[in-house]
Amino acid sequence: MRVLYVCTRNTCLSPTAERLTTAYAEECGRPALTAHSAGTGAMVGHGMEPTAALVLQQLGGTSEGFVARPLDTAIAQDSDMIITMSEQQRRSVIEAAPDMTRSVFTLREAARLQQISGAATVAELTAARTQLSASEPEDIVDPTGSDEETFITVGSEIADLLIPLLARIQE
Repeated sequence: MRVLYVCTRNTCLSPTAERLTTAYAEECGRPALTAHSAGTGAMVGHGMEPTAALVLQQLGGTSEGFVARPLDTAIAQDSDMIITMSEQQRRSVIEAAPDMTRSVFTLREAARLQQISGAATVAELTAARTQLSASEPEDIVDPTGSDEETFITVGSEIADLLIPLLARIQE
């Protein structure tokens, strides 16, 4: 299963999720689980935001060799599942790749749907969405410009939502 993570600049949230997925796949012996990331307004060519990279390292991932890249249709279509950090980013992905609409979720949405429905596949998550809509936005806060404690809180939130989701969802 190939997962694409999307945020705005592709220097903080989506690379954190990408690299946590890579570390998780290696640790659990799931070579078929791969991850990549992109940004709707990417800071093309930049590495990870330094504090986000530090938090990622504390969570068991590495930022080594990471380079931000922009979201485009080809990147989106090269994915089995697309996870965004906000609903606005979800809308941007759907605009860029409308044929991927059923495979695009915010991270909070995917985690919530999986937990409530017991979904084991992307198709089951999609089916659950029609019955289990959220009453409020399911965004992850962008910590850019915040203090280190905020980065730690957000990084931990991503890990806490992502790891159980990855443990249960297969292609």
